[in-house]
Amino acid sequence: MHDEITDDQLLRYARHIILDEVGEEGQLRLLNSRVLVVGAGGLGSPVLLYLAAAGVGTLGVIDFDTVDISNLQRQIIHATDRVGALKVASATQTIQAVNPEIVVHEHTMRLDAQNAAGLIAQYDLVTDGSDNFETRYLLNDACHFAGKTLVAGALQRFEGQLSTFKSHLGGDNPCYRCLFPTPPPPGSTPRCETAGIFGSIAGVIGTMQATEILKELLGLGDSLSGSLVLYDALGTSFRKIRVPPDPNCALCGPQATITGL
Repeated sequence: MHDEITDDQLLRYARHIILDEVGEEGQLRLLNSRVLVVGAGGLGSPVLLYLAAAGVGTLGVIDFDTVDISNLQRQIIHATDRVGALKVASATQTIQAVNPEIVVHEHTMRLDAQNAAGLIAQYDLVTDGSDNFETRYLLNDACHFAGKTLVAGALQRFEGQLSTFKSHLGGDNPCYRCLFPTPPPPGSTPRCETAGIFGSIAGVIGTMQATEILKELLGLGDSLSGSLVLYDALGTSFRKIRVPPDPNCALCGPQATITGL
């Protein structure tokens, strides 16, 4: 627990602290925050790097995979000499090189219905950098029941999308199922190993994810809850569309049929 800013931290985070909207109080809030990052891949890489640089004091990283040379085109937290290493270990090494005071909890496992609630309970906020629909729906449901904010990004080819989900607060805050009630049929949506991904798209969306996480932790600006940002790299365009809660949502609607994991 950080009670005050040290002299070294005043220097490291000086550009944050001079912002009236952040200041020493906000930086202390970041230092005492705990964020769970699901996936140490294309999205998780910039998220983890920017959260570590910003001074988010405790980062949890969950990933069961190892570094493959094909990852390096977009997963910038890993390096060539770590091919074959566990992604969580590689990510920790880079995070500690960027900011050695960050505490990193390595969760080398696949997220599932048995461990999700226990993991999420340890953190203040969760961010989804996964690459499959099973994990996205599981995280949405688990964060709703745990009362945790979820910042989620997704990528495909030359496009990306981003939103924040706070359905546990009710009101005008939808969940992921309000946008996409059910997962697509298996195999109907190609993964990046078959469809491809323009590497820097991960940097665009992942960096925006990190920004939205910091905003949520600090209570700054307008939350993305209730909105979906769509990015088209080939058209160099962003669209922000409103997404209201679905009154028929199986998770957060008045007649919800999903009542637990």
